[in-house]
Amino acid sequence: MCVTFAMACRVGPRYVRPEINVPREYRGFDADTTEPGSLGDRKWSEVFRDDELQSLIKRALEANYDVRVAAARVLQAQAQLTITRADQFPNVTGEVSAKHERTPASSIGGFSLPAANANIYHIGANVSYEADFWQKFRSATEAQRATLLATRWAERAVLVNVVSMVAQGYFTLRELDLTLEIARRTVTAREESVRLTRLQEQVGTVSLVDVRESEQLLYNAQAVVTDAERQIEQQENAINVLLGRNPGPIPRGLPLVDQPEPLEVPPGLPSRLLERRPDIRQAEFELVAANAQIGVAKAALYPQITLTGSGGVESNALSTLFSTPAMFWNITGDLLQQIYNAGKLKAAVRLSEAQKLELVYTYRQTIQQAFREVADALVAYQKLRILRGQLTQLVAATQDAARLSDIRYRGGAASYLEVLTSQTSYFDAELRLAQARLNELVSLVQLYAALGGGWE
Repeated sequence: MCVTFAMACRVGPRYVRPEINVPREYRGFDADTTEPGSLGDRKWSEVFRDDELQSLIKRALEANYDVRVAAARVLQAQAQLTITRADQFPNVTGEVSAKHERTPASSIGGFSLPAANANIYHIGANVSYEADFWQKFRSATEAQRATLLATRWAERAVLVNVVSMVAQGYFTLRELDLTLEIARRTVTAREESVRLTRLQEQVGTVSLVDVRESEQLLYNAQAVVTDAERQIEQQENAINVLLGRNPGPIPRGLPLVDQPEPLEVPPGLPSRLLERRPDIRQAEFELVAANAQIGVAKAALYPQITLTGSGGVESNALSTLFSTPAMFWNITGDLLQQIYNAGKLKAAVRLSEAQKLELVYTYRQTIQQAFREVADALVAYQKLRILRGQLTQLVAATQDAARLSDIRYRGGAASYLEVLTSQTSYFDAELRLAQARLNELVSLVQLYAALGGGWE
């Protein structure tokens, strides 16, 4: 009966999830024809199957400082929940004292009182309790518990981000390795071309212009080598920071062109995203906490009922300290009601309601942004796979064109400008293909993260 009555005195609103316009399927994908389940449900070790990449991700999840900071925030939220919840219970303090005092000589009504020494021993306890009649403390505890859950989901969002950043950083490093390999191979070929062209110019079969044009090809490739070497070291340093380590080399696994990809990348149902994406869950629990804070603010408008009491024993001799005459106790009940505060408490209610409204909009915005990220990643992955196939054909065509133009030049049927153009096109096409392969893998990582994968 008491519990029912206490529940009836709840003054704050109960949480109801805001209405969300959830699409039946992601743009460009039919939920009825795609593979059941979602890529986001898979473990990151099932999506990224390069052994070295898996080792790097494991290291990052253990040693990354963002992960450690997020874990520390969870511990703080747990401790704060204990502090907040303690207000629901009585506060009991105990005290023990021993005092020796001297009373000076005095004269009262013609009688002289000599000086005296006395011992006073005291053992007592004080109890104070504010009745949670309007569920102010329960609402505060509910808010803090929701904050703890939001902090835990924030930690999971950090895990998703770390997995994504390590994977993208590793694929970027392997693309730079491929770029360096292409550039060095090109430098070797062009050094030989420059050597032959210089010999031909010395015997008068070609002009100095041909020599300079061949040198252009060489110097351009050498510049790419130097810049790729710079970017490789910087990328290794960036990955080491994610691993919680000082700058240094990064071990390599499979080449960029051999990186395995899932045969299917089903996005799953959009409604499942609300339960799987950490940032959405974090935003919702922050909303739950704000909703509970309205109850705290409203409870302050009503009277506060406080019970206090104290008791114990006090005597001037240890032998009589625990006898019945030495006992004392008192109980006090107080009712406190704000009469005038210039609208402060009502403004606090309006403030908490406005803060909740802000978080409702934030929650809806987070969901819309999540749907967009998934849709963007889906179309990116789909189109970049097509683009990679087109650039593969382009590389084959430019390679053959460079071969034919070199034959024509050696036979005297074409100028070196044709060779310059065709070899430049071939080199650029190889670099574009490497970049396209990287973009395809990065879009896979982004899709996996957008679907909420990586925090299991």
